[in-house]
Amino acid sequence: MSDQQQPKPPKMTLSPEISLGHYSNFVSIAHNYSEVVLDFGRTLPGRPDIPVVARVIMTPFQAKQLLKALTHNLQMYERSFGPIQEPPAQGPVDPSAHSAN
Repeated sequence: MSDQQQPKPPKMTLSPEISLGHYSNFVSIAHNYSEVVLDFGRTLPGRPDIPVVARVIMTPFQAKQLLKALTHNLQMYERSFGPIQEPPAQGPVDPSAHSAN
């Protein structure tokens, strides 16, 4: 009988550019039969557009696995640090209230 070793999982590597990451406070999700597209962006006060800082394209299966992993990790986070609070609801912004004279 030969010794069978379990294959080692692949090692994740990061290039210096990718390791810096991108801050995102917005995500747009689109899909078709074979793909789910996540466009991560950054909204800024006073800016009419939302620049996309990263696009991730995955299969629906991978998206479902991502959902499970996010759910699990957020549950662990809340066990450690308490519930994540939703921000208060904001009404429509009155542009005249914020104008500079």
